[in-house]
Amino acid sequence: MENNQTLGYHPGETMLHHLNATAKLIFLLLVSIACMTTYDTRFLIVISILSLAMFKVANVKWYQVSFVIKFIVFFSILNLLAVYIFQPEYGVQLYGTRHVIFAGWGRFTLTQEQLFYLFNLVLKYFCTIPVTLIFLFTTNPSSFASSLNKIGVSYKVSYAVALALRYIPDIQEDFQNISQAQQARGFEMSKKGKLMQRAKGTAQIVLPLIFSSLDRIEIISTAMELRRFGQKKKRTWYVDQPFQMKDYLLIALSILLVLITIALFHVNGGRFYNPFK
Repeated sequence: MENNQTLGYHPGETMLHHLNATAKLIFLLLVSIACMTTYDTRFLIVISILSLAMFKVANVKWYQVSFVIKFIVFFSILNLLAVYIFQPEYGVQLYGTRHVIFAGWGRFTLTQEQLFYLFNLVLKYFCTIPVTLIFLFTTNPSSFASSLNKIGVSYKVSYAVALALRYIPDIQEDFQNISQAQQARGFEMSKKGKLMQRAKGTAQIVLPLIFSSLDRIEIISTAMELRRFGQKKKRTWYVDQPFQMKDYLLIALSILLVLITIALFHVNGGRFYNPFK
């Protein structure tokens, strides 16, 4: 598998690639918190546009994220359907009014309030998913480990997270190699094959993938033990990018967004913006 097809860090020369990993981490955390705590549609629309614009600036190609986007969309739709099935009148309870669009059957009515609530949930996905993907694609795992350690996380935990991020492309590469070997033996796993054939072939990959992963883990852990990893309370970092003005501006923007969220709590009298009043 070519490196540019894997889900992980891809070197680049965009502005987002050159930002400090700590600044990007703080931005990701604060923006996610702000978007998850508020249901102000106006705020969520602005952040969604900002996230999509940053996604464009990061120069992430569709084929690089198509699989994970389709996966997220599938489960997002399931989540929206589950919300409606279990509480079709939840929007009515939240906003205190009831404008029926379609009477439906039994308790399954379609109201403007419920649609508006589900629309807010969709906006939350647009706010957080692009920012998360940007962070994964533009942040060197070593820089990420260093950034975690800078904000107080143990360097052992930081290094473990960095290894996990580095391991994602390796797993994808192993999966692709084993898949090609299985197809060479006559197991059809491409899009031309039937769904059950592909599912069966994928299941047969799991065991070899587990064994190859265990071998890789053993090699890495042995190498770390030989280098006496974890013997000291602190460590230095080979990749340690100093803060620049653009990094402070990004952090300031994330703090501003959180303050706007807090202000909207006061303006709206709670988490929800109610256009039905």
